[in-house]
Amino acid sequence: DVQLQASGGGLVQAGGSLRPSCTASGFTDDAYAIGWFRQAPGKERERISWILIRDGSTVYTDSVKGRFTISRGDAKNTVYLQMNNLKLEDTGVYYCAALWFITSLGPTMAPADRFDAWGRGTQVTVSS
Repeated sequence: DVQLQASGGGLVQAGGSLRPSCTASGFTDDAYAIGWFRQAPGKERERISWILIRDGSTVYTDSVKGRFTISRGDAKNTVYLQMNNLKLEDTGVYYCAALWFITSLGPTMAPADRFDAWGRGTQVTVSS
C-alpha cells in the first residue's frame, strides 16, 4: 500500500524560506519519481519540481528555478523541497506525488494527471 505524506509547511514572510518534506512508504523498488505540486485557491494544480529516486536527477519548472531545490534525504523514501526567497504567489497547498515505473526523467516535469499516488498536502502561506 503506497502512501505519501507532505509536511513542514507553514507561515512565512515574503523573502523567507521553508523546507517541507515528503515521506513515501510501500514501494517495493526505486523505479519511481517524486514530484512536488502546489495549488492556490481557485487555481489549477501547478507543477513545481520532481526527482528520480534511483539517481537523484531533477527537473524544475521555470517559475521556481533558482529559488527551490528538490533533494533526497539519506533515506531514499524522503524528499525535501527547499524553498528560498518565497513570494506571495507561492502561497498554496503543497502536495507530493509519486509516479512509478519510471527510470529516467524527461526534459519537463510530467503533469499532475500522470502521477499515480498523492499525499494530502501541507499549507504554505507567504505573507507581506
